[in-house]
Amino acid sequence: MKLNINSYLLLLFIAALLGGTACERNGTNTSSCVAFYNLENLFDTINQENVADEEFTAEGKKEWTPARYLEKLDNMARVIYQIGVSEMTPEGASLLGVCELENASVMEDLANTAILKERNYKYIHYDSPYYRGMDVALFYQPEHFTVISSSSHELNMPEREGFTTRAQLLVKGILKGDTIHVIVNHWPSRRGGEEGSRPLRIAAAKLCRSMVDSIFSADPEARIIIMGDLNDDPDDISIKKHLNTTKNREAVTAYQFFNPFEDMHEPDSVGTLMYRGKWNLFDQILISASLANAKGSSAAFIEAGIYKEDYLIQQDGKYKGSPYRTFSWDEYISGYSDHLPVYVYLAK
Repeated sequence: MKLNINSYLLLLFIAALLGGTACERNGTNTSSCVAFYNLENLFDTINQENVADEEFTAEGKKEWTPARYLEKLDNMARVIYQIGVSEMTPEGASLLGVCELENASVMEDLANTAILKERNYKYIHYDSPYYRGMDVALFYQPEHFTVISSSSHELNMPEREGFTTRAQLLVKGILKGDTIHVIVNHWPSRRGGEEGSRPLRIAAAKLCRSMVDSIFSADPEARIIIMGDLNDDPDDISIKKHLNTTKNREAVTAYQFFNPFEDMHEPDSVGTLMYRGKWNLFDQILISASLANAKGSSAAFIEAGIYKEDYLIQQDGKYKGSPYRTFSWDEYISGYSDHLPVYVYLAK
């Protein structure tokens, strides 16, 4: 049976009438929100050596002053704080993958913003070889998630001279009693055209899949979550074929991944970023079969969504209806990101 949030809450209410739910009796909340957000160029103001970040300095063309940096941090913190807040998960996202951040200092500054500090978010981050210095990372609430191990995996393509991209982050931990593996991605962009850049994303998908297969070889029932800005839509070959995904939750088989975002994508109305008036849905969270249809006491997928509040959308002007980003070309408009966040709910 497929439950939405309202159905789930109704069941909790009925259980409470019959004597209280298990989570109420033992004083713990066994529901979790897992989310992902592209932070769109979250750079500090310092010019790092061997990193192409000059435009994000006070003297650069973006005029990236400390005041603008602090405003960007506060904007990102506002969104992160609100993602996934519900009656099931009043404390928001237990796990949040992020991309397009410059370094660990930026993660530290974001975690220490006034609004996020009360959540006590910790993070896992590795520097990537990408020439622009942008990385992926994972925020987690230590009260909900215990880290067991983490590692960074670089995509090397020696046949392409000078090629660099973001590394993929693999984290293993215990989320409210369940051991899970999370892979955070930011695949190569479509710069130069979708078709011409497609081999790069296929290579990234194969790297991710190799990590998945290694996990499954040790534990065929492993609970795995793949998340990220994949720079491809859910029905593209990199995802459908090379990650082996399906939109049919009931039909997902061992070693496959359920993609709850495939049915959501509507180029005219639904996505996470907009290009030339059409929506793409590059930001996705994929769920292994063991999480999609978990049995017994394990956490199972409940619902997925795109966090699309009005304040994250341009309300007027040429780009009305698109995500409200930090810059419109080189003009600072003090928005949020060119991507919308995505999330899934898991519950026991």
